[in-house]
Amino acid sequence: MKEGIHPTYNQTTITCACGNVLEVGSTKKDLKVDVCSKCHPYWTGNLRLDTKGGRADRFKKKYGI
Repeated sequence: MKEGIHPTYNQTTITCACGNVLEVGSTKKDLKVDVCSKCHPYWTGNLRLDTKGGRADRFKKKYGI
């Protein structure tokens, strides 16, 4: 690798709004994020999927078929 063209790689603390703190390596200094893997609905299992059906289901509902 060439010298002097790469950013410095530091140990970084990532702090989530929920209070979770992660120690990772990054080119940025301390980071603050809104969601993390502990509080994101997809990873916690609290994700709500509203399946309303497709076009055919809406047609059948509208015309009572």
